[in-house]
Amino acid sequence: MASKLIVGLGNPGAKYAKTRHNVGFMCMDQVLLALGLDKEKPKEKWQSSVVEITLYGQKIFFIRPLTFMNNSGEAVLAALSFTKGSATDDLLVIYDDMDLKAGQIRLRMRGGSGGHNGVKSIIQHTHTENFKRIRLGIGRPPNDITVIDYVLSAFAKSEAPIVHEAILRGAQAAIATCKEPFESVMNTFNLRA
Repeated sequence: MASKLIVGLGNPGAKYAKTRHNVGFMCMDQVLLALGLDKEKPKEKWQSSVVEITLYGQKIFFIRPLTFMNNSGEAVLAALSFTKGSATDDLLVIYDDMDLKAGQIRLRMRGGSGGHNGVKSIIQHTHTENFKRIRLGIGRPPNDITVIDYVLSAFAKSEAPIVHEAILRGAQAAIATCKEPFESVMNTFNLRA
């Protein structure tokens, strides 16, 4: 049976739960909720929190790395090695992106890290940039705030509604990739954005 890995990036623990860097985890929450899996007890394996189901004739693993953002590649490689023999064809990664305004989403087939340490770690561990992405915009920090302080801060109240909407769209896109070709999903959601 074919398998697909959908990975939401973030940092584990309540301290980071509502921060900009955790929109990948937030999006994964919405994916599980939409599929009625939000009450499932995740398994801890591959240095990750994992929920697995069979959907549309394939096994799908919903993965939250527990390695902290900068070491996300360790968890992704462990999952790939077990399920796919390290091939990234059916890997989808959901993460925050400062190059997009808060509330924007963008799907991509491949690409560099864009300075994102979680994505950089995945590229380093898998030795490829060829994996699908759902990028959720968090905007750039003001000049008086460091990047680290910014990504580890909560969204402003004024941003919350548009960010929530983007997370919901990201979740819809992730679910759509389970049954439609990624190019088709990318065209739909990038146009809608």
